[in-house]
Amino acid sequence: MDMALVGIVLVSHSGKLAEGVRDLVRQIATDEVRVEPAGGTSDGSLGTDFSLIEAAVTRADTGAGVVVLADLGSAVLTTRTVLEDRPPGPVLVDAPFVEGAVAAAVIASTGAGLDEVVAAAEEARDVAKF
Repeated sequence: MDMALVGIVLVSHSGKLAEGVRDLVRQIATDEVRVEPAGGTSDGSLGTDFSLIEAAVTRADTGAGVVVLADLGSAVLTTRTVLEDRPPGPVLVDAPFVEGAVAAAVIASTGAGLDEVVAAAEEARDVAKF
């Protein structure tokens, strides 16, 4: 694909969790969708790290926008702080971490715009598992 696709950032307290969700999403979405994990701290501990999140948002941005999903608590707070320091653009989405990431990546793979990708992630909150 030659066009820019919406990128996705996965912010988690755990580097392994963020990387695992990224690996799952890569099996479902096209390789052109940039899915960037930002989990744990720079020393590999549990927690969240401003610099890791900021770098992941930058890597995910190909010009079509960035959707950010966070697992809970301080991941949300730290992400909000990162986004406050950036020009408007990246969107922190209130969505389930795994299901939202999958839905966002699938829709982003179609070339959909930022608003559509955000909506897909948010709608994942209401999808029954059985």
